[in-house]
Amino acid sequence: MADVIPLSRLRCPQCGTEKEEVMPTDACQYFYDCSGCGVVLKPLPGDCCVFCSYGSIACPPIQQGEGCCDD
Repeated sequence: MADVIPLSRLRCPQCGTEKEEVMPTDACQYFYDCSGCGVVLKPLPGDCCVFCSYGSIACPPIQQGEGCCDD
C-alpha cells in the first residue's frame, strides 16, 4: 500500500486563496476558515471533510481506501 500524503492544498471557492495544510489523521475536519476572505468552508454533499471537497489530496482514510468518519 502506498504511503499516505499528509499535506493537501486547500483552495477557497469563494476567493481562490490557496494554502497548504496538514491533514488530521485521526479525525475529519468539517470546517475550515479561509485566510483570504474569512468564509467558513464546509464539505460538499457526499464528501466527508473539507480536504475531500476543496483539497488537492483526499484525506488520509480515503487515500488508504477506507471509509472516513464511519460511526
